[in-house]
Amino acid sequence: MRIRDARPEDAAAIAAIYNDAVVHTTAVWNDDPVDVAEREAWAADRQATGLPVLVAVDDLDQAIGYASYGPWRPHDGYRHTVEHSVYVRGDQRGGGIGRALMEVLLARARKAGVHVMVAGIEAANTGSIALHERLGFAEVGRLPQVGAKFGRWLDLVFLQLTLDDAPAPGGGIPSSPRQENA
Repeated sequence: MRIRDARPEDAAAIAAIYNDAVVHTTAVWNDDPVDVAEREAWAADRQATGLPVLVAVDDLDQAIGYASYGPWRPHDGYRHTVEHSVYVRGDQRGGGIGRALMEVLLARARKAGVHVMVAGIEAANTGSIALHERLGFAEVGRLPQVGAKFGRWLDLVFLQLTLDDAPAPGGGIPSSPRQENA
């Protein structure tokens, strides 16, 4: 497995990984799958503004996981904070791919001057929460019953990691329109 920047030809695999999460998990709180064109446009929009979209690929150069980050909120005051997403193909989970993607994503964020990275994780997703804690994230908030999927209420846990020790704000991440964080 290796990690590289996503290419347009990865859009089908990215869409399949995302749609599996939509249909089968509470990792994504959307009800409707997306098509390949939507994921291709999503990745292109992010990359055009300097934001990373990474893929983990197997020996055949097929995407088996992906990760990205984007603006946390649409207001200028949050320009030093990002929210990330990381997804791994269902048959590849638990093998270290998510951690490897996160390590590269964190390195990219630090290089870009990001100050804080936020993770929003469904409270019952203890595997993802544990992964983030192993990477240094700490729980900073919990919002009970703010989501719903599969006929039940979902609690949202926020974790965050401060990426630098900057005493004052610098430039922040590139400006871009409010985008979906997944």
